[in-house]
Amino acid sequence: MDVVVATNNKGKLAEIKKILYPHNVLSQNEVGADIDVEETGVTYEENAFLKAEAIRAFTDKIIIADDSGLEVDVLGGEPGLYSARYAGDGTTPNQGMAKLLENLKDYSFDEKTARFICCIALLMPNGEKHTFRGECEGFIIDEKRGDSGFGFDPVFWVEDYKKTFAEISDEEKNKISHRFRALCKLKEFLDNI
Repeated sequence: MDVVVATNNKGKLAEIKKILYPHNVLSQNEVGADIDVEETGVTYEENAFLKAEAIRAFTDKIIIADDSGLEVDVLGGEPGLYSARYAGDGTTPNQGMAKLLENLKDYSFDEKTARFICCIALLMPNGEKHTFRGECEGFIIDEKRGDSGFGFDPVFWVEDYKKTFAEISDEEKNKISHRFRALCKLKEFLDNI
């Protein structure tokens, strides 16, 4: 079964292909959709469907798209939907991380509970829609640790590993990540179509 992913991110595509195997995963470019979609939704689900629906003009295959973010409890869920641009439009992930750490400097470790959230939207050729959500719980630490990963990974502490997302291997991360958990739910759905 062909599944088109609303992304051109090679790392994300490789992860999705591995998890969704034996389904045939295609990038949006492979169906001629060389577009960027503005994320104007007010939920992860809305943003994911905005991306999936934009690809519909290019293919009649099954389409998936995801949106994800980091939510910190003591900050009322910030950065949330705005995780990628937390420090403002055109800023770097390091600037976003610096803003997060500044906003959390007066809190203890135990108060800095957080979770990564991923929502995958699935758009069927007949217009039917489904969503699959995954979460990974952790804490925010006061300083960056580790060299792998991206975004907030160097400050996201996973208690089970006693490491940040940027310190554990991709293989370890992919067993517990929010995207992995959402993709497993999606695969179960696809396997039963």
